[in-house]
Amino acid sequence: MRNKYIYITLLAILGITPEMMAQNNIQHAPRLVVNITIDQLRSDYLEAFSPLYGADGFKKLLQQGLVFYNSNFPFSPIDRASATASVATGTTPYYHSIVGEKWLNRETLCPVYCAGEDMKPDGLSTSTIGDELKVATEGKAKVFSIAPFDDAAIMSAGHAADGAFWIDDRNGLWCTSPYYALQLPAWLLLFNETQSPAWDKTRQSWEPAFELSGKFNYFQHSANAQKPFKHKFSGANRIAQLKTSGIINAYVTDMASRCVAQEALGGDRVTDYLTVNYYAGTFNHQPVSECQIELQDTYVRLDSEVGRLVSEVQEIVGEENVLFVITSTGYSDAESADYEKYRIPTGTFYMNRSANLLNMYMGAIWGQGRYIESCFHNQMFLNQKLLESKRISLTDACQRAQEFLTQLSGVRNVYSSLQLLTSTSEQILKVRNGYNPTRCGDILIEVSPGWKLFNEDNQDTQLSRASFIQFPIIFYGAGTQAGRINDHVTADRIAPTIAKSIRIRAPNACSSEPLF
Repeated sequence: MRNKYIYITLLAILGITPEMMAQNNIQHAPRLVVNITIDQLRSDYLEAFSPLYGADGFKKLLQQGLVFYNSNFPFSPIDRASATASVATGTTPYYHSIVGEKWLNRETLCPVYCAGEDMKPDGLSTSTIGDELKVATEGKAKVFSIAPFDDAAIMSAGHAADGAFWIDDRNGLWCTSPYYALQLPAWLLLFNETQSPAWDKTRQSWEPAFELSGKFNYFQHSANAQKPFKHKFSGANRIAQLKTSGIINAYVTDMASRCVAQEALGGDRVTDYLTVNYYAGTFNHQPVSECQIELQDTYVRLDSEVGRLVSEVQEIVGEENVLFVITSTGYSDAESADYEKYRIPTGTFYMNRSANLLNMYMGAIWGQGRYIESCFHNQMFLNQKLLESKRISLTDACQRAQEFLTQLSGVRNVYSSLQLLTSTSEQILKVRNGYNPTRCGDILIEVSPGWKLFNEDNQDTQLSRASFIQFPIIFYGAGTQAGRINDHVTADRIAPTIAKSIRIRAPNACSSEPLF
């Protein structure tokens, strides 16, 4: 007891309070969070090409990071825009409203781009991690977003970011929009003159990174040995092709490292936030079967660039001061499949033809009229003004549509807007999470696996597949303990986990629990 009194007296003499001691024992929030989203990253490919990886990329992250191996998104359908918006907001398109790269405007019946004509995040209806960090720090935190593609950069940046940068398809320069800045910062203007795709002469062509990457095919099921490739980027579409090659990720790393250094991210006690988007899809959006060696080399180069970014940022900010989060957009470009050749059940569902038949059916019941206003992807938009004028309830029209469409060949399910808004069924939860009443149609059609959904107006073709695409979520650095979690988790839980680590509120539509 006497020793205890002596100890307390010494603390009092030194001016140290119990609150100060507790504060010293609490780990400080990271000074910088780098949230890396890799477009179309897949666990099966990530593992298949691992013999070709170096020591500082995925191997180190998977061994020393906290890895959630069995991850996916809790909604469908998924594309780059909807996935990056969900990572940023911690919720699904039902709330954040980014149902895809494009949707149909109900008033004009014209497709609308997710970032609009002005390249700004107005279509995003909730806050993001970056937005909440700005609010929590009264604007002192620095928030930047870097991606090859404008939709990924803008959806990740959110409403309040200091900058969102992407590569212009026309000239190959890093650019932004007036929403974020009226002009580029001086360091980026100089960077564009030396290290942008427009002026860099060292990456005008693409061939395997090294001999083994180009000669040995890790796609064991391949029947035809593909020769080593060499692609030259030229012509009007050279930048668009470059952005779907393994070369593009080197430009992203260069830009991200320069942004950290020039903007002094992580330079003080106020946490800063940087989002980075890499590419792991197929070259020029070809089927995997036509570019296997290219895809393999893309993963090899991606491994190198992720490792380089981690090393360079840690050198600038300090290993203990930066938290890295790595995940995927959780989808892959549709592959062609000749199912008829192998007698696998297949067929084509013609969207517009089916809409015309449905219109005739409704006309026979309620009189002539244009009951189906338009079609977009797998959605049909009912003419609600006509229904109102004829005093036909939307509920009745949707039920009639469901009854008719479910009888057509190739149809697996037909969902109505009212059903998706009111149902609590776990079986349709992913469809409901991917639906938004202001952006989607009144009728959603799900065709059977193996069938194609074809829109005659714009020649849009979608192959239905119910297969699960697995990807990891990795947390690395800033004192994160290494570990492997095999439980199923969803990517909307990334945002609340980051929010918890930097001690701010989660985005305003995020109801998911942190991963740890």
